[in-house]
Amino acid sequence: MTKTTPSSTELPATTGPVLRPGDTGYDAEISGFQTAYTHRPAIVVAAAHAEDVRAAVEYAARHGLPVAVQATGHGLSVPADGGVLINTRRLTDIRIDAAARTARVGAGVQAGHLIEAAAAHGLAPLNGSSDSVGVVGYTLGGGIGLMAREFGYAADHVRAVEIVTADGRLRRLAPGDELFGAVLGTGGNFGVVTALELELVPVTTVYGGQLQFDAALVPQALEAWRLWTADVPEQLSSAITMMTMPNIPQFPERLRGRYLATVNIVYTGAEAEGERLVAPLRAVGELFSDNLRVMPYADSHTIYNDPPNPHPYTATNALLSELPADATDAFLEATGPQSPLPVVAGFRHLGGALGRPGPSAMEHREAEYVARAIAMPGPDDAAIADGLARIRKTLQPWTIGHNLNFLYGGGADADEAQTRAGYSDSGYDRLAALKSKYDARNLFRFNRNILPR
Repeated sequence: MTKTTPSSTELPATTGPVLRPGDTGYDAEISGFQTAYTHRPAIVVAAAHAEDVRAAVEYAARHGLPVAVQATGHGLSVPADGGVLINTRRLTDIRIDAAARTARVGAGVQAGHLIEAAAAHGLAPLNGSSDSVGVVGYTLGGGIGLMAREFGYAADHVRAVEIVTADGRLRRLAPGDELFGAVLGTGGNFGVVTALELELVPVTTVYGGQLQFDAALVPQALEAWRLWTADVPEQLSSAITMMTMPNIPQFPERLRGRYLATVNIVYTGAEAEGERLVAPLRAVGELFSDNLRVMPYADSHTIYNDPPNPHPYTATNALLSELPADATDAFLEATGPQSPLPVVAGFRHLGGALGRPGPSAMEHREAEYVARAIAMPGPDDAAIADGLARIRKTLQPWTIGHNLNFLYGGGADADEAQTRAGYSDSGYDRLAALKSKYDARNLFRFNRNILPR
């Protein structure tokens, strides 16, 4: 790619501020939820509306500069070093059409704000576990939500996409358009999405929360959950996570330093049936805590209690064709308190509607589970990378690919091979052909990058 160096007087003509390193406000614009690393662009465009985005992309294309995009910074995978960063966090417009059960959301809208707006109409979005995640970035990565087994990927419930492509055009994509399905499930590979029109579902309350088991019961809880998931209805989505709680003041004293297994449950049926369904889990033994209850959907972020504050993290995952006892035993051995690599590790139950065809680019839909391991970066990043690689190797006999939305951390691992693992060979080749057609110079490459042919 031929690059030119823009002069200090030649900057994108935008309503929002345009900043360079050293300018007041630059550090605030590049900061995000992920603190292990951050973008270091030559120029930041703090977009105030879609036309600012269009002007920034046109400018970057004219100068041969790569483009990065950030709203909340939760899913930062490949940090920019130079180029143009477009910050979309100011694009926070939400419009609910209650009759059509849809929402149009700007690229800066966080899940919690959409949940609140939809709840006023007796509706809910297909959001994930954290209410501070950006709706657009989450959906472009596929979106395995709280009710995923019942409704499938959030990306399959998009009605329209507003996007600025590498030619500087603001387009509105609808089902049937060549780029529509390719954009959904591939992150930001095809442009800067300024807004999405999403389907909402008629859910006002759910039965859910957490069951926690202390260290002595962790293996039994994991085995009970594994067997239990074989027969639960699609209206029930769940996960199990094992971790040693940090011994820090921010955690309640009774939790600090404890190794616990937490089962997260979301059920859209009646409370009595929910109680019946979870009985086999409660029968494992004395619970460390049990807060299962009927709650308004607006409180659904409490089911996972994701950390609310920015922090560093890196992670890996594996989409699994099945989950035999051999797999859970090996995983527990590799990630438990005896492991040299402290991790938050566990499984999420897939299947159900996630396994059915949809319009997005999401593949490996036959996966029944996804295994995840999240670690905190430290002084020896190589040792952490090796530890996560050993966890992947442990699960290799049952692995059919990776979920790109659950991969956190850049570096050498964020290569074409890793991106290919998110798709079938034919699916990746089709996407690469479209990348060549719409972004031949790979302007949008600070992501799990699909290389142009």
